Amino acid sequence: MKVTETGLKDCYIIEPEVFKDSRGLFLESFNKRKFKEKTGLEIDFVQDNQSTSNRGVIRGLHIQKGEFSQAKLIRVVKGKVLDVVVDVREKSKSYGESFSCVLSEENAKQLFVPRGFLHGFSVLENNTIFSYKCDNYYNKEAEDGVVYNDKDLNIDWQLKEEEIVLSEKDSSLIEFINFII
Repeated sequence: MKVTETGLKDCYIIEPEVFKDSRGLFLESFNKRKFKEKTGLEIDFVQDNQSTSNRGVIRGLHIQKGEFSQAKLIRVVKGKVLDVVVDVREKSKSYGESFSCVLSEENAKQLFVPRGFLHGFSVLENNTIFSYKCDNYYNKEAEDGVVYNDKDLNIDWQLKEEEIVLSEKDSSLIEFINFII
């Protein structure tokens, strides 16, 4: 497992070792002991989630607040996304800064997102399967977010405006300037 810092504290790109042969491939998507050795972080995932989307879909920017905040380990099983995180930890040196990277079935990269980050992704290929582990259970009352096209965050989602497909909930999220953690 290769671990690379993203520039945002405790947020890492994880690259598992991929073994390929004539039968296909094998990879270990998570190993708690190796993760702790490489990052120094103790994590206990309790929930796995998966979605399937077509090109143009943007999901996010989402967060679970307070005691229901979640750290996530994100990967793409099939297809490709641009994964985006924004540090909203009030005392963080990188507060308000974002990081993005392409996650795909080809590169097998994963992104570890610590608690206190907004998270979203844009789907870059049809029939993309997106999967993530969480270290806390989902709570509807704790959900919040920031609109994807916030002018202050200025995120390039790698999609044309006419391609973008949003849920009603995501299209009505607030601007970053009004977001309170």
